[in-house]
Amino acid sequence: MTDPITQSPVIEAKSVNLVFQTNDGPVQALKDVNLIINQGDFVSFIGPSGCGKTTFLRAIAALEHPTSGTLTVNGMPPDEARRKRAYGYVFQAAGLYPWRTIAKNISLPLEIMGFSKEEQQTRTQRVLDLVDLGGFGQKFPWQLSGGMQQRASIARALAFDADILLMDEPFGALDEIVRDRLNEELLSLWARTGKTIGFVTHSIPEAVYLSTKIVVMSPRPGRITDVIDSPLPRHRPLDIRDTPAFIEIAHRVREGLRAGHAHD
Repeated sequence: MTDPITQSPVIEAKSVNLVFQTNDGPVQALKDVNLIINQGDFVSFIGPSGCGKTTFLRAIAALEHPTSGTLTVNGMPPDEARRKRAYGYVFQAAGLYPWRTIAKNISLPLEIMGFSKEEQQTRTQRVLDLVDLGGFGQKFPWQLSGGMQQRASIARALAFDADILLMDEPFGALDEIVRDRLNEELLSLWARTGKTIGFVTHSIPEAVYLSTKIVVMSPRPGRITDVIDSPLPRHRPLDIRDTPAFIEIAHRVREGLRAGHAHD
């Protein structure tokens, strides 16, 4: 495997600041954010509500725009990367259209991009199988559990085979048992596809379990207080959460969150 230190960054932020103009005056959401994400990294962003985690993810996706500093995706400005379909985006809610079948929901971006009917069907079936929904393409969203709907949302983001997957707290509304299962499935999917994943979460165990790199952020204005390169192996059964190494990383994340509050 190539040493990640020698790889070209997939996502690179240099002194990124982002200020929202509101009726009550300017609000600084991000302050002096510097970060490098390499090909194949699984990076979790964790911090208190309102710390800028989602704002940074949206900036990568060109849904928000930095006020100053530079942000590149595959060496390009985020707007250009979006036009070149560099990433898929999974929101907190599955966002499936209730009048379309699961297969039709997944194929929607492919329809918009002008793929042929045959290519739409091929890609849709491939990603349905990838997220273990192979027999559910003709079901409607209301016929699926919340966890299955979220898997369909992930499949939709994977349908056009972007190298980067951006996920904004996709499992936050699910119960712990379903969340554990989807965490396992997401790790398996990441191992099979080699995607670069950016993942927003409020859960320390989830961040530690999933990630090769954990980015700890402070309360607003969002700053990075720690970047933790995980020493855990890529193959991670759920019971790895009981090991001393896992507990030690979780402790460091917790300390980073405390340090951010202290700085604030």
